[in-house]
Amino acid sequence: MARTFALTAAVLYGRREHVLPELEALTAALRQTSGSVRTLLLVVRVNRAVVLLGQERYANAESEAAGVLREVTRLAHLTRVADIELSALACLAEALCGQGRFEEAEVVARGNLPRATGNRAASLRSLLVRSLNGQGRYEEALAESRQPTPPASRAGSGQSAMVVAAALHGLGRRDEAEMMARQAVDKCAQFLHPTHPRIREARDLLAQITAGDPPPEAPDAGAGSS
Repeated sequence: MARTFALTAAVLYGRREHVLPELEALTAALRQTSGSVRTLLLVVRVNRAVVLLGQERYANAESEAAGVLREVTRLAHLTRVADIELSALACLAEALCGQGRFEEAEVVARGNLPRATGNRAASLRSLLVRSLNGQGRYEEALAESRQPTPPASRAGSGQSAMVVAAALHGLGRRDEAEMMARQAVDKCAQFLHPTHPRIREARDLLAQITAGDPPPEAPDAGAGSS
């Protein structure tokens, strides 16, 4: 349990460069357990999905998150499984966004937001806004970002500001987008480890906005697409 929680803290803070082998070793050890201890294995696997997302191995992260969700259905009678399930669903939505499957990500985020609370609600809200941005639905994205949502934890620093900045950029509101992107960079630098992938993502977004680059084209916006 101590190893699991220590690795969870490292992953959330962003110290991920050497964590994956430890997570895999702990996964192998926990597979030999049974009963309520199996929930620790699910926590470790969710953390593995988070690390894979940071490495942009989105298909692998999707597979890991889907595996956790399948296991959750078999352990639904145990306590705290619902929280683990929501964390896995957030990983799944992010993996889908990373693969450009924004419509599927929207379904996952929107469908599970009503039962999420606290940090998980904040994460799913940001993922919903991101999925709408990915579809070029910037007005809807901005409206969703304004819905009452619990504040993110320190581990979620910068996440909301980034997706709002992307929505504003998509609407051509460059000055507002730049302000939000700078806010995201500042929050990431303040609360996350210097190697956290979100710091690079926030800086890349700010560079795109200040360079006057257009937002990414929605997957179905090109001529001849279905």
